[in-house]
This record gives sequence, structure tokens and C-alpha cells, in this order.
Amino acid sequence: MEWLAEHYIEVFGALTGIIYIFLEVRQSIWLWPLGLLTSATYVFVFFSSKFYADMGLQVYYVLISIYGWYWWLKGGQKFRDNILPVTHIKKKTAIILSSVFLIVFLILWYVLVRFTDSPVPLGDAFTTAVSIIATWMLARKIIEHWVLWVIVDVVSTGLYIYKGLFPTVILFVFYTVMAVIGYREWRRSMGL
Repeated sequence: MEWLAEHYIEVFGALTGIIYIFLEVRQSIWLWPLGLLTSATYVFVFFSSKFYADMGLQVYYVLISIYGWYWWLKGGQKFRDNILPVTHIKKKTAIILSSVFLIVFLILWYVLVRFTDSPVPLGDAFTTAVSIIATWMLARKIIEHWVLWVIVDVVSTGLYIYKGLFPTVILFVFYTVMAVIGYREWRRSMGL
């Protein structure tokens, strides 16, 4: 009970994160407001744990949740049944996103090494940069975002074990499994 009393904010964030991933797999628009709540919670958790890039990522998630919510509502109006369809990434988009990843990764890594006391600057910068790309792809319903999440979730799990964030470890193991399920479900929704 003492542990729970000390980690109740992290547990709350992990629980809302679990619900979020179920909504994402089901392509429910309600993933966006719940994601906003989860991210706001994890701003505090990651700041307290000195995962500064991950904390900054949570701020980005708050903003991208607003964007994704809007895009899923309004972007789908161009399509039959007003539903934004799941698509594959286009080559040009993949090249642009790869370039953005590299730039963001290098900047974050430099900042974390030079200006913070982060114990894992390389891993923190990597998972943050990939997550930025994957979340943008989610907002656009690009199916390959699931592959990026598997990579992020596996690497993050190792980082969080290292820092002793065990409710978050459980959450990210769950995220890894759900990313595989999500990929299959989204492929099925594409008729593949």
C-alpha cells in the first residue's frame, strides 16, 4: 500500500494508457481526449524520473492529441462515410519523416548530453524521436505507425526497467503486444 501511495499518479497514467491503446486499435476517436489526459499525467511522471525528452514528448502528445482529434473528425469528411481511411505510407512521406527523425534525434541527443543529467540520453532521444514520427502517422492513420510503436515500446521497456518505473514497464509490455494486434486489426480494416 505504501508503494501505491507513492506511485498513484504513475499507476493512473498507466491505466489510462491501457484504455487508450484499446481505443487506438479499435480506431475510436475517443483515443484522442484520453491520450491527452494520459500524456498530461506522464509529463509529471517523466519529469520526476529525469526522462526529460520523454517529458517533452508528452507535451507534444498533448498537442498532437488535439491535432489528431481534429484530423480524425474533419479529415474524414473528404471520404465516404466521413471516416478517415487507414493508408500505407507513401515513399515521399517516408523520406521526409526519416529526415525529420534524424534531425530530431540528433538535436535531442545533443541537448540531453550537454544540458541535462539524463542517465540514458541516447535511448531517451531515440524513443522520443521515433515516437514523434509514429504519433504524427497515427493522426493520419498510416498503418506503418504500428511498426514504429513496436520498436519504441521494446526499447522503452528496457529503459524503464533500468529506472525502476515498473507500472510503466507493464504498460509498455502491454503496448508492445497491442501494437502487434493493432497492426493486424488495421490491416484487416483495409481488406488485407
